[in-house]
Amino acid sequence: MPKNQFQRMVFAFITVVITVHAYVFYSLYVIHGGMFMEMTGENSVLDAISKMGGVPVFGKPVPIWAVIIIEFALAYTLENVLGAPLSFKLACRNFDPKNTHPVLFETAIICATVGIMCPAMSFIASFLYYNYNAGFNIWTLLSEWLKLICFNFPFAFFTQIFFIQPFVRTVFKLIFAKDIKKRRIKALKGEESPAIAD
Repeated sequence: MPKNQFQRMVFAFITVVITVHAYVFYSLYVIHGGMFMEMTGENSVLDAISKMGGVPVFGKPVPIWAVIIIEFALAYTLENVLGAPLSFKLACRNFDPKNTHPVLFETAIICATVGIMCPAMSFIASFLYYNYNAGFNIWTLLSEWLKLICFNFPFAFFTQIFFIQPFVRTVFKLIFAKDIKKRRIKALKGEESPAIAD
């Protein structure tokens, strides 16, 4: 677990880099891929996006790499400002971090993060990818937002619990191995709680 602001920002950075790539792929191929191919008559999603001149963002075609950068900037900011601090507070309302097994406490944080970030990023995505060429309607925007939440929430929950977070924690432990070792030594001496030391 990150212990200071720098570690939290590194942890968020690793998480968001992996998550944004996964979600852009999921969004382009699973959610919108069929529609893109139908619109263009192409047999592959990449060919369809290429024929459209890019992914429509605010009604203008943007290359996939630009979509990744835009989503990364938004997700990283949102994770540091809202997601991480609020999910930790929500987890602490139900579990005492000093007396709860680290795996259970980390799982509570992941669940809270998904519960915050999924609706928030889906709302942002509904603005980014709205079909502005057809005119703007608030009810259409809200229905798109709800549709994205329904698509994204199961994907977010299961990928974060079973794949992304275990991988991120492994990478984090490799990067901050010395600091984690110091905390474990303090925990063995009784200076720090074992749940906090990990």
